[in-house]
Amino acid sequence: MSSNYLMISRYPLKKGMESKLAILLQPSEMKNYYLSTQGEDKELLEFNSYTELSAIQNDENNLDCILDSLKTILSGDVKRELVKFVESPIASEKPIPDSEYVQLRHVEVVPEFHSQYRNWREETIFNVVRSNKDKIESFEAYHSLFSTQPGVMFVSSFSVSPNEYIKSFTDENYQRIIQQAGDKYITGGNDGLYTKIYQKISFH
Repeated sequence: MSSNYLMISRYPLKKGMESKLAILLQPSEMKNYYLSTQGEDKELLEFNSYTELSAIQNDENNLDCILDSLKTILSGDVKRELVKFVESPIASEKPIPDSEYVQLRHVEVVPEFHSQYRNWREETIFNVVRSNKDKIESFEAYHSLFSTQPGVMFVSSFSVSPNEYIKSFTDENYQRIIQQAGDKYITGGNDGLYTKIYQKISFH
């Protein structure tokens, strides 16, 4: 089942430090790690799952410890955001992603149009997602609770190749959907809409 609250932490890495991650990190049932696949500047992605907000306070020491253990391999400070589960066209069996790949899709929507946007995405984006359930293991819609980049966060989990996965999100039909979203709902400029793919870190 999807996490009620998901903390997404992104750590910018110094060049050539990827090999050290498996030694420094410790995944669990409520925590998992991925590495960015795009661009030269690599980014570590950490998911932390919480059933209730009070659990975050109990995890404060662990959040400090992970930052301290990574400090010598980071090129900058951690960026964290807490998002709250809203709905899922393809439900997850686990509280955090555990697939080979995960894609984060961020969309900032004008608050006045949130209700209309949710109805619209159910009939457009979510239909595309459901029609590709042979490629997508889970697709969850969250909304920012605490974040410097407010808005919707889609967490899409898949294990097919990224090239195979993105085909359905780059065809003419989906481009029309994106155009509709941009015309009616999306705000925030270039930061209002972005996608990024990460690959799971192997600890074996």
